[in-house]
Amino acid sequence: MKSKSANLIRLKKFQVDEKRRQVLQIETMVADFERMAAELDQQIEIEHKKTGISDVAHFAYSTFAKAAITRRDNLLTSAGDMKSKLEAAQDELAEAIEDLKKVELLDARETQRERDEQQKREQAEFDEIGRLRYRR
Repeated sequence: MKSKSANLIRLKKFQVDEKRRQVLQIETMVADFERMAAELDQQIEIEHKKTGISDVAHFAYSTFAKAAITRRDNLLTSAGDMKSKLEAAQDELAEAIEDLKKVELLDARETQRERDEQQKREQAEFDEIGRLRYRR
């Protein structure tokens, strides 16, 4: 029984670690998308200052700035999508942690029950030895 519960605990810990890695990976992706969007914002501002035109509807508006705005918007959309995936991954992580705690609690109860049974057996042996000595 002990090896089954130990294997189950090991499996649950692996699942928790895997979920943590997924959450960290998604958080990193969101941060990267937001960092790249901020860098594009800076580049757009530099382009606005350089050309002196900040109105997107202006006929002479910079093509580079238009492309950068589109890319920035795509990055922010992707970051938003990844945030929803992040929430789902965090929920899965919380569920995996809860499962692990349940398995650990069951294992602790089983271990305690085995200890109690061992103590009862030992106490019964001591009682028997005491009775035998008393009879002599």
